[in-house]
Amino acid sequence: MKSKVVIGSRESKLAVIQSEMVRDYIVKQNPRMEAEILTMKTTGDKILNQALEKIGGKGLFVKELDIALMEKRSDLSVHSLKDVPMELPEELPLVGFSKREDPRDVLVLPEGATEIDFSKPVGCSSRRRMIQFQKMYPQATFQTIRGNVQTRLRKLDEGQYSATILAAAGLKRLGLEHRISRYFTTEEMIPAAGQAILAVQGRAGDDFGFLQGYTDREAELCALCERAFVRALGGSCSTPVAAFGEVTGEMITLNALYFDDASGKLHTGRRSGSVLEPEKVGMKLAEEFLRE
Repeated sequence: MKSKVVIGSRESKLAVIQSEMVRDYIVKQNPRMEAEILTMKTTGDKILNQALEKIGGKGLFVKELDIALMEKRSDLSVHSLKDVPMELPEELPLVGFSKREDPRDVLVLPEGATEIDFSKPVGCSSRRRMIQFQKMYPQATFQTIRGNVQTRLRKLDEGQYSATILAAAGLKRLGLEHRISRYFTTEEMIPAAGQAILAVQGRAGDDFGFLQGYTDREAELCALCERAFVRALGGSCSTPVAAFGEVTGEMITLNALYFDDASGKLHTGRRSGSVLEPEKVGMKLAEEFLRE
């Protein structure tokens, strides 16, 4: 087994905190092992004036980390699973899934505000969130907001937006839970596939014995189910798609949403199946949507 592990991470405060969580696990489980974090700015972090779907999608957040892995400058990458592309190179598999944090989306208002001022746009770049938010608040208008969590909060507090919608998990990991004005249930706003789960990526063929015990079985089952659903739809960053799995005993239930740009039709539905076949549950629900 290695004596030292280098973990690749985006530069943002949240990404570093998430990488530190994995580093701390490795060092605790393997006291003789060193673990350090190598930070880098990804293309997705550099281009902040355009919507992601116009510049290449969420893959822009992992490209530089993938290159570092391939060039052996790093041994692992830590990602928010919702940012990981659905199709991965065989040589860079996902080798660990964290226990899921709070998967819900939340409403964040400017500091001091108690309700949404609909004369201003809601800062949001996710069509998945916009579609579901507008069902609750038909009067809402939207304007793209990009940047890390702190940047978005600063723009919100400066008065550029009436509100923004963020993942509860990120705010909690950053110690910013006090900024949450309202939690949306996972029925009101179905989360993105993989939301609140950390994914550890490595090189095929390497020994990952030092990660033994890291993967949370329930999170892995949900991740496989949700990602299979999006893959089967041919989903990309620009496609409004949501998928949230829940495990109860030996069954997994997937609640999902898909907006078909070509027909303008919004599909929502759920499907249950055995935890022994999580990907089959996701694929079958996607097939139902496509048949509709």
